[in-house]
Amino acid sequence: MAKGFHFFSVPVRPVLRNFFLASILLACLLGSIFKAEAREVTPFNNGWEFKKGPFPTDAMQTAARWNADWEQVNVPHTWNADDMQKKTNSFYAGVAYYRKHYVFPESLEGKRLFLRFEGVGACAEVYVNGYLVGTHKGAYSAFVCEIGSQVRLGEENEIVVKSDNVARPDVIPVNHALFGVYGGIYRPVWLIVTEPCNIVVNDCASPGVYITQKNVSKQSADVSVRVKLDNATLAPAALELENAIYTREGKLVKVHRQFFELTPQGVQNYVSDFKISHPHLWQGREDPYLYKVVSRLKQDGQVIDEVIQPLGLRKYEAVAGKGFFLNGKKYPMYGVTRHQDWWGMGSALTNREHDFDLEQIMEVGATTVRFAHYQQSDYIYSRCDTLGLIIWAEIPFVNRVTGQEWDNVHQQMRELIRQSFNHPSIYVWGIHNEVYHPHGYTAALTQSVHDLCKLEDPDRYTVAVNGYGHAEHPVNGNTDIQGMNRYFGWYEKKIQDIKPWIEKMAKEYPWQRLMLTEYGADANIEHQTELLGDALNWGSDFYPETFQTKTHEYQWGVISQHPYILASYLWNMFDFAVPQWKRGGVDARNMKGLITFDRKIRKDAFYWYKANWSKEPVLYLTQRRNTERERRETSVTVYSNLGTPRVFLNGRELDGVRKGYTDVHYIFDQVTLAEERNVLRAVIVSDGKEYTDEIVWNYNGEHVRQADAYEHKKEHAGW
Repeated sequence: MAKGFHFFSVPVRPVLRNFFLASILLACLLGSIFKAEAREVTPFNNGWEFKKGPFPTDAMQTAARWNADWEQVNVPHTWNADDMQKKTNSFYAGVAYYRKHYVFPESLEGKRLFLRFEGVGACAEVYVNGYLVGTHKGAYSAFVCEIGSQVRLGEENEIVVKSDNVARPDVIPVNHALFGVYGGIYRPVWLIVTEPCNIVVNDCASPGVYITQKNVSKQSADVSVRVKLDNATLAPAALELENAIYTREGKLVKVHRQFFELTPQGVQNYVSDFKISHPHLWQGREDPYLYKVVSRLKQDGQVIDEVIQPLGLRKYEAVAGKGFFLNGKKYPMYGVTRHQDWWGMGSALTNREHDFDLEQIMEVGATTVRFAHYQQSDYIYSRCDTLGLIIWAEIPFVNRVTGQEWDNVHQQMRELIRQSFNHPSIYVWGIHNEVYHPHGYTAALTQSVHDLCKLEDPDRYTVAVNGYGHAEHPVNGNTDIQGMNRYFGWYEKKIQDIKPWIEKMAKEYPWQRLMLTEYGADANIEHQTELLGDALNWGSDFYPETFQTKTHEYQWGVISQHPYILASYLWNMFDFAVPQWKRGGVDARNMKGLITFDRKIRKDAFYWYKANWSKEPVLYLTQRRNTERERRETSVTVYSNLGTPRVFLNGRELDGVRKGYTDVHYIFDQVTLAEERNVLRAVIVSDGKEYTDEIVWNYNGEHVRQADAYEHKKEHAGW
C-alpha cells in the first residue's frame, strides 16, 4: 500500500489511455513547434476527471466519497470561469482535485519521466499512485515533477493534482483584490520522457539552456550558450555537447562541440561562446528576425537529448530624458497592458485565444506590451518574439504585503526569469505593482528581488511601479526603471493635470528612467453622454464611454510630446474580471479596456490609438454608440491617419474643421442637428482609394427639454 495519501490507493474503475510515442516533437518545452531526435514531449491534457471541494476526513467515508461524483474534463480547465465573472464576492476559492488514469508502456523502462504543468491556480500538490511527487506555490509559473520512481510501467497509474486558490499570506498575490486567481489546471500539461542523462528538465521548469548576448551591433555580436546537464545514473558518462546556431532559413552559422565525462554528482554547467559577424538584428515589429540555437547531447555518437531555443540579437537602452532605443535607434514605445482572462473562459485558454488577443494588439499598432500583473503563458511570449513586440514580464506581487511572502516573491521571480530567459522580446522584469506599506519592509524586499534579478540575468532591466506619482516615495528608487500609474481625471484631479505632473518630474528628476505604466478610465459601453467635465467620480455608477475617449485623446496628446516618458502603457487592452468589485453598474468587472470583456466590441479609444500608432488606414467617426443626443448644437470628431476628411451631415458637407490633440484628430464644431434622425458620413480618398465611415445620431428636442426639466426639479427638490 502507498505510504502517502492512502485513499488514493482505493480500487478504481480502470480507464485505459494510449501513450503516443513520436519521433517528431509536438511542441518544445516552451511551446514552440520543432523537430528533435531524442526527447519525447506529449500533451497530457485529455481524459482528466475533476471534483470540487475538500476531501472528507472521516475514514469511513473516504473510499466511497473519493470515487463518487467526478466530472469528465480536459485541460486547460478552471472552476471559476463563471462565478468569478458574474457576481461580486460570490466565487468559490478553495480546494479541488483532478485525477487521470494512465498506462505507461513497458518500453519506457530506463527512461526518466516528468510532468510539466504550465500553470495551476494557485497552490498545487501532485501525487502518483498515492505518493507525493511535487508541490508548487504560485498560480502563474510552470513547474515540473519527476515521476518515474512512482510509476508502474505496463499498469494503470493514478495521477492526482490537488489545486487550491484560497488567498494566503505567504503566496503572491495575497488576495483577489485587483484580479481573480482562477483555480484549476488552467494551462496545458506535458509528459516529458528523456534518457537518464539529459539537458536538465526541472531547473525551475526552464529549458535548461540559457543564452546571453553582449556587444550587439551591425558589425558583430557575442553570444554565450550555457547548458545545464544532469546524470541520473550511478556512474560518470562519456558525453558530447554540441551547441549550434542556425539562421531562420536553416543555414548553420556556428557550431561548438565539447567532450567530457558527466558526473552523477549534481547538475553541471557547460558553456559555448560564439562571435557572430554581421548579424541580422532583431528589429522589433519592423523585422523580428530570429536565429535558432540547437543544443544536442550525444552519447556514443547518438543524440540522446535536444533542446531548441530562439535567438534574437538586439540591444535595448532606456536613456533618461531621451527615450527608448533599440539597436542604437530611438524606438517608439506604444504600450498596452493585458490581463489574460476571457469572458466565459476565465484563464483556461487555448492558443487560439492568445493569438486573437495578439492580433488585436498588433492591429491597434502597439509596439510594446506590459503583461500584467503576473507571468503569462510562455506561448504568448514566444509569439511576441516572432511578432516583434517588446514586452515587460512581471510577477504577481501587487496591492499589499503581509510580511510572510518574502520567500515566495523570490521563488516566483526566479521561476519567471529562468523559464523566460531566452525570449528576445523581454526587456524588463517587473518586481511589484503598487505595493507600499510597510515602507521599510517593502523597500527591502524590492531591493532584494532586484539583486536576485541581477544575479540571474544581469543584462535586463528591472522595474517597480508606484501609483502615487512622486519619486520621493519610500518604496521608489530600488529598481533600474521607475514605473508610475496615474489616472488623472479618474482616481485623482483632472484629465489635464497629467501635463504639469510630467513637466514637474522632468524638471526635478531629469536623471530618472521613468515610465507611465498605467493610465486611462473605465468605460461601460451602455453608458453614453456628451455632457462631460474634466473629472469623473469613479465611485459613481455612471461610467460613460465618452469620458474614457476624452481622457485618452487628451492624455496621449500630452504623452506623445514628452520624451521624458520613456514608455507608456494604457490600462487596459481588454476589460477583465475583478471578482471583489462592483463599479459602473457592473458586477466583478474592470472596464478600462479598449475592447469589451467578450472581445466583441472595440471602444472608440481603440480607434484613437490605431489612428495614432498603426500604419494601416483609419477613418473613424466617434460616439457611434452615443446615439441619443443631448445637444442640438454639438461637435463631430473623426480619427484619420489618411489626411483631412470630408464629413457630411444628412448629405450636406460640414466646414470649419480644426485639428485636435494629434495629427490624426479632426473636430467639426458648431454642428447643428436636425430633429430625429441624423446621418453622418466621413469620406476621404487616399492613393486612389476611397474610404468611408457612417453613423446615425438621433435628436429629439422635446425629449431633451423634458429631461432637463426633470433634472432641474431633482436638483431643487434636494433629490
